[in-house]
Amino acid sequence: MSPASYLAWTQLPRLVEETEAQIIYRPVFVPGIFKATGNSSPILVPAKNKWFFDDLSRFAKRYKVPFRINDTFPMSSVYVMRGLNAFVTKVEFQKLCDEFFSAVWIENQNIEDPDVVKAAVRRSEIPFEEYIGTLNDPANKRALFEATEYAVSRGVFGVPTFLIGTEMHWGQDRMGFVRRALAADS
Repeated sequence: MSPASYLAWTQLPRLVEETEAQIIYRPVFVPGIFKATGNSSPILVPAKNKWFFDDLSRFAKRYKVPFRINDTFPMSSVYVMRGLNAFVTKVEFQKLCDEFFSAVWIENQNIEDPDVVKAAVRRSEIPFEEYIGTLNDPANKRALFEATEYAVSRGVFGVPTFLIGTEMHWGQDRMGFVRRALAADS
């Protein structure tokens, strides 16, 4: 539920179109990454927190996408990430991401509210019962843990992170570098 990941998400369709890249999505549990790497959210650092949302708002204007600072941020996203992880290889994944990002960063909703999650899932056209069934599935819990471990093993310390071959690009403001790396890789 990272605001920087939301902004990167809004730019991915154009990036894919321009580069013909194929994206392998890996939902991760960011607090797990922070714990493993000794990192923390920028909002926990007073000097960064003051600047962080102003900077993200400037990027939203540059990208011409809606963006609202969420009143409940930071919020726990473990159940959302488990659900996303369960659908990562399915066609509904992108619509589900769109709905969750929209709820949090456009509509200023609290993703910890079960009614907000239910509405987002229904708008994504995934049967809510199917989505709920994934949240406490031990195999799905393990898969999210393994995706997080994999990210840490590749050097990831925050999101969004783009891994292209051996190159790593962190942050939504690095999309130009990602584009160049993809062009060089083709």
